[in-house]
Amino acid sequence: MDMSPNIDSPSSGGGNGGIGSSSGGASPSVGSMTPQSPSRYEAQKRRDWNTFGQYLRNHRPPLSLAQCSGAHVLEFLRYLDQFGKTKVHGAACPFFGHPNPPAPCPCPLRQAWGSLDALVGRLRAAFEENGGRPESNPFAARAVRLYLREVREHQARARGVSYEKKKRKKPQQLQGDGSGGLHGHPNQPPPPPPAGAAC
Repeated sequence: MDMSPNIDSPSSGGGNGGIGSSSGGASPSVGSMTPQSPSRYEAQKRRDWNTFGQYLRNHRPPLSLAQCSGAHVLEFLRYLDQFGKTKVHGAACPFFGHPNPPAPCPCPLRQAWGSLDALVGRLRAAFEENGGRPESNPFAARAVRLYLREVREHQARARGVSYEKKKRKKPQQLQGDGSGGLHGHPNQPPPPPPAGAAC
């Protein structure tokens, strides 16, 4: 029963771009019938879905998708920890809270929170794409959200890293020009200050 998924390997997906990127090159002409390969995200989502399906089939007793609950998703996520590549220090470890420990330690390798979060997002989408009803989606269960939050907080403390969301800068209010219109386009940077102006 070899089910060693590779969910946090950047090279595990095909393609050369980020999420939603195409396979590169010019897009096919309208008349050509060459099938376009799925995006890296879609290919990874299919692999993740197949891995989860294999997990359900190998479960004792085997589970159908209809029987799957948030508890089974949590069991799956904990199972995946054995394939993790992220060092998560225990509270007794002298390197607890250090982002770059100076020496090796015996603390376990785990799945990184970001990898688990992305995996759950892909599986949540795949569940509904494969006929599941949104209200019965086990990947959207409250227990799964709480587990991911707990993992994020624990790993942030243990690894000395912050997972805080980056706050977006609010767009600056553009001054009117007297005619009721706005200067420039909202996505353009503000004009430079006039020469000789103090900063």
